Amino acid sequence: MAHLIDGRAVAEKVYAELRGEIAALKASGRTPGLAVVLVGDNPASRAYVRSKDKMCRELGLHSVKLELPAATTQDELLARVDELNRDAAIHGILVQSPPPKQIDEAAIVRALDPRKDVDGFHPLNVAKLAMGDDSGFVPCTPLGCLRLLREAAVDLCGANAVVLGRSMIVGKPMALLLMNKGVDATVTVAHSRTRDLPQVTQRADVIIAAIGQPHFVKAEHVREGAVVIDVGINRVDDVTSERGYRLVGDVDFEAVSKKASAITPVPGGVGPMTIAMLMSNTVKACRAAARS
Repeated sequence: MAHLIDGRAVAEKVYAELRGEIAALKASGRTPGLAVVLVGDNPASRAYVRSKDKMCRELGLHSVKLELPAATTQDELLARVDELNRDAAIHGILVQSPPPKQIDEAAIVRALDPRKDVDGFHPLNVAKLAMGDDSGFVPCTPLGCLRLLREAAVDLCGANAVVLGRSMIVGKPMALLLMNKGVDATVTVAHSRTRDLPQVTQRADVIIAAIGQPHFVKAEHVREGAVVIDVGINRVDDVTSERGYRLVGDVDFEAVSKKASAITPVPGGVGPMTIAMLMSNTVKACRAAARS
């Protein structure tokens, strides 16, 4: 049976490290500040925003939560982003995705001050990641995945890593992170159109599954002893559950955990790390502002 990589425990380790950094920044007169902007009333987005705000307050960060109506226009949202860009008490800005359909999300990302783009989606931060420039911000989920691999003592140097998924949120930045100098994995990016996918994934020492389909990765995709990081969070109907659904990953956990040497659960794996890395990026932004 695979070793369980506990995301909650690793997130707590990150928070313990951050508390010392936050205390040092406060002693020098600076409090890291994060603004989270939510447009509309998507229940999942609202829950994410609440959890981010709660963690900010637990760590002693300055937290601003802007909840805007679903009818907010592009220009109105751009105006709020501009205000936050100019607010010296705010070091990180996150506009919760997905926004309502009238909002051009890419334009909002480009409008962010890249020095406050703690989600790591601004073109300048994407370019810095591609260039191996660690002064930029890396998207929180891939950054959390890398921390989990390191905490599990997975030897990534020269390892064959397969990233399942090619989104700008996870797949592409994950691949860039893994191939950067200092990590030095050999990376294959696969997706729903990849031919003979099991043949590709069976060669992997490490699989990062971020394809957005419940239980997509089966035992046949995984070689004995591989390490599996499951990024997926999918709702599936479950009449035995009080809520009527349960959360599952992109990996068939029951089957794959019998072959893998280590695996992340869903929930409790990658999810807690995403918020931990958001807090880490916010503290990093505050440190950079203090130096400038």
